[in-house]
Amino acid sequence: MSRIRSGKHCEIKVVDLDEHRKYISCGDAEMDARAQKAIKVAIDKAKICKKPVAKYDLEAKRAYLEYADGKKKYVN
Repeated sequence: MSRIRSGKHCEIKVVDLDEHRKYISCGDAEMDARAQKAIKVAIDKAKICKKPVAKYDLEAKRAYLEYADGKKKYVN
């Protein structure tokens, strides 16, 4: 099932995983996979270097920083 989200200047179609092959080419899918891997590597590197990682709490609808020791600090 896909959904349309409208912004000020554009419209974005959000596509479920089972429909993505209709809309995303093989090259785009490969680029998405590489981007996801790069993000994971960057987050892992930040954790190793004991730097906080910015995350988003979907339930609270708030951004927070997660520190290497597991402590969370919500952003105002």
